[in-house]
Amino acid sequence: MKFLAFDTSTDRMSIALTDGVRVWQHSGPGGAQASSTLIPAILALLAEAGLALDGLDAIVFGRGPGSFTGLRTACAVAQGLAFGARQGAGLPVLPVDTLMALAEEARFQQAALAPHTPATPGNAPVTITALLDARMDEMYVQSYEFNSGLCTSIKGCELIRPENLVLGPTPQLFAGNVFGVYAGRLPAALAALPCVPAWPSATALLRLAPALAASGHCVAAALALPLYVRDKVAFTSEERALAKAEALLAAQAAQATQLADPG
Repeated sequence: MKFLAFDTSTDRMSIALTDGVRVWQHSGPGGAQASSTLIPAILALLAEAGLALDGLDAIVFGRGPGSFTGLRTACAVAQGLAFGARQGAGLPVLPVDTLMALAEEARFQQAALAPHTPATPGNAPVTITALLDARMDEMYVQSYEFNSGLCTSIKGCELIRPENLVLGPTPQLFAGNVFGVYAGRLPAALAALPCVPAWPSATALLRLAPALAASGHCVAAALALPLYVRDKVAFTSEERALAKAEALLAAQAAQATQLADPG
């Protein structure tokens, strides 16, 4: 299957594209910068691969949790590209949890280093707890089981302080970008457990996409929404301005589909 995937949920922007055999990828600064660089980078990657948006099976994006600005940017671009494709008929959109992508990236890294360790013989189930820095002295936490090529959430996403992480039934792996940031505040027992530095990536989204698409997780562009875990009691003036800019971003993305598919 052919997918375009991107994630801007952290301070890293990640884009990847596949024709079902080969993979093309691009990375750059995320955050606020992604709002001006994501669309040009996507068009450049499509041109490099010689692929057209109209020929894709779906557009995949990291829906959150993560940076508010990054999530809104990714969602707006995914919607705009999808709306403008196939002469307005549109493309399916596949929103994927950021923490699932993070866990998949860690699983892939470990499998590449040691594909048949005693802890993970062959296709034995692997449990990974993803930890993503949420700023404001908090982090997002969610556990997943990987079994026979499928990824299943064990428990819903939580927003906690680092010192409140409950190790519980120890997973086979902890993964994320919090180990340096909150080194002095995470439970001391975590130091004795397998921990892998990892970030959500577009290539991880590509690996997850076929199974998720096959199980019916694709939606129409209008139904693709960001996932927020942290409650927001009010929008700042900057966030209100960003919300107004989303329509422009989506329009730019839709126009970009015409540039990418001139025929």
